Amino acid sequence: MKLRQITVTEAARNFSDLVSSIHYQGHGALLVKGGKPMVRMVPARRPRTGGELAALWPTLAHLTPAEAGSFERDLLVSRGHLHPLASKWD
Repeated sequence: MKLRQITVTEAARNFSDLVSSIHYQGHGALLVKGGKPMVRMVPARRPRTGGELAALWPTLAHLTPAEAGSFERDLLVSRGHLHPLASKWD
């Protein structure tokens, strides 16, 4: 992601425009003070919709049956090492 450098003073004077620029153009900004980097501003990711996640699912790597079995065994062993939950208030 391309970051443009901007002084903290300039960012404060034009904060609303800076935020809009980062959001709509997708470019980040590196705020500097006294020539030293202070803060990096980047666009926030928007949450994905259920439809987007469903479309993404087939592209993700999946465990093989052997890996899934190994993972299940690891979980069972790990659960055996856990202590029962006890409330400090009882």
